[in-house]
Amino acid sequence: MIGQLTGKPISQNENYLILDVRGVGYKIFTPPTFHQQILKLDKATLFTHTHVRDDTLDLYGFKNLENLKLFQLLINISGIGPKTAITLMDKGAKSISSAVSKADVDFFTSIPRLGKKNAQKIIIELKPKLGSLKELNLMGDSPKTKEIINALVGLGFTKKQASNALKQIKKPNDSIEDQIKKAIKYLGQK
Repeated sequence: MIGQLTGKPISQNENYLILDVRGVGYKIFTPPTFHQQILKLDKATLFTHTHVRDDTLDLYGFKNLENLKLFQLLINISGIGPKTAITLMDKGAKSISSAVSKADVDFFTSIPRLGKKNAQKIIIELKPKLGSLKELNLMGDSPKTKEIINALVGLGFTKKQASNALKQIKKPNDSIEDQIKKAIKYLGQK
């Protein structure tokens, strides 16, 4: 299956865009706000999911692997199709993750074709996977935070331990070295 495409965005529809890859135009469904951003670029790379049904073969494109993985988690939930999932992805991975953790049914029911039962199903099925979603880094760490986490991982801590420690001790004005020391001290007390 097609996992990634790089080419020039040449046109758009409300729900999809056409990506010209060496003379072949691929019709790729993307979250609407994302394809607005893509059309401004001369060259774009999309991570894709190929969805095959009896009568169609559709491509769904995302700006990064984290969004692609979240989309795939959503369409694996019974009753959530790719069209509904792509519309939901337009809300942003951070917002979806937050709504799942807060069990915010209203957030999900604001999506067309997504009723209360399916909203509850999304929350129930994604909540246990929320830990793996956080590991996907949907929130986006700053370069400073990434450096600190990498240093702690290099010292033998897991990425999850490092992230949790950093959340507990984080003081934005502290230097990287000071934050690493505080995180080690915090992890040593556990």
